[in-house]
Amino acid sequence: MKILIVNDDGIRAKGVETLARLAKEFGQVWVVAPADQCSAMSHCISVHSKLKVKKEDFPVEDVKAYSVTGTPADCVKAAMEAILPEKPDVVFSGINHGYNVGYDIAYSGTVGAAMDALQQGVPAIAYSTRMGGHFETVERYFSMVTKGILEQESNLKEVWNVNFPGCEPDEVKGILWDRVPAPTEYYLDHFDMEKIDEDTMVLDMVNIEFCPGQDEGTDIHALNQNCISIGKIRNFVL
Repeated sequence: MKILIVNDDGIRAKGVETLARLAKEFGQVWVVAPADQCSAMSHCISVHSKLKVKKEDFPVEDVKAYSVTGTPADCVKAAMEAILPEKPDVVFSGINHGYNVGYDIAYSGTVGAAMDALQQGVPAIAYSTRMGGHFETVERYFSMVTKGILEQESNLKEVWNVNFPGCEPDEVKGILWDRVPAPTEYYLDHFDMEKIDEDTMVLDMVNIEFCPGQDEGTDIHALNQNCISIGKIRNFVL
């Protein structure tokens, strides 16, 4: 299997390194990731600027990696049109530092890149974990979860959305499939304000972990129960 890995936290993020290492079990891996932090870019692309592509010295053996001075969706387009020798069989996006659940999915560059893969005719899986990273839990369950997804028939109208709970591996209580996005935010937006003068202020956005209780069947409810949440997000265009 030929696997393209992208993310929105940037080429140096621990999440993309972890994902590349774990993905090698399933085939040949390429990484094409933003040169800088690009969280909350959703499906944004660069229209009025050129993209610089650079081959990177990546810490995972036998993985070719490239940075792109653009967005996560740019990385998918650049990989398929100019970087990879052939179209991949699947795109893995992540592992994101922070859950992609509820309304927050709409902002996610991780999910946005996966959606762009669908539009290029390639199935995709988005992976996330709690802010700060609990990669021991990801590493224990990644193979089981990914095998379960890849064994199912590909659907180019939906992205698989996987969220690993922010707990120790032995505290995981199970894997819950068919989770739907909760009708709320997980992270609340808050602005710290600094007044410069009468006409000017500086706003610094700070995300507060809200972690609301939700009905059974939702992605947030699964994570609050220390379960792995697996669901699908439909591409409204396709």
